[in-house]
Amino acid sequence: MEGIRVVRFDHPDAVRLSGLVQAEYVRRYGYDDMTPLRPGHFDPPGGLFLVAYLAGEAVGCGGWRVQEAGAEGYAVGDAEVKRMFVVPEARGRGVARRILGALEESARAAGRLRMVLETGTPLHEAMGLYAACGYVPTANFGPYRGYSDSRCFAKAL
Repeated sequence: MEGIRVVRFDHPDAVRLSGLVQAEYVRRYGYDDMTPLRPGHFDPPGGLFLVAYLAGEAVGCGGWRVQEAGAEGYAVGDAEVKRMFVVPEARGRGVARRILGALEESARAAGRLRMVLETGTPLHEAMGLYAACGYVPTANFGPYRGYSDSRCFAKAL
């Protein structure tokens, strides 16, 4: 892998990869991720968006955004992972682990206390990755509280 770059969520590579992850959700779930996201959600210090590159091509992405305690089930100091994705051709090379590690490092540096994320039961490989990286199941939060196929995970930073 040649590197991971910080980009805005509206950067062309981020937009393309976000479209691919949404298509993957439609293929696996029958619907996309309905969470409204805006580029400003990922602007430091309240978030960060990363794109990984191999041979000059954008092959993976992920971001985090600030969440705080409230009725939606978040805790003080939460950073929520969004849009974790690696193109099929680049899977199995550690790209997702590197993106996730960089997200954790940046969230910790920004004073966040815990990473939280949601994935779904059809995404077995994602659940395996998160468990292998130290994430543990937690109560569903945010818009995912009412979905039986959602699985939420958390990791102390």
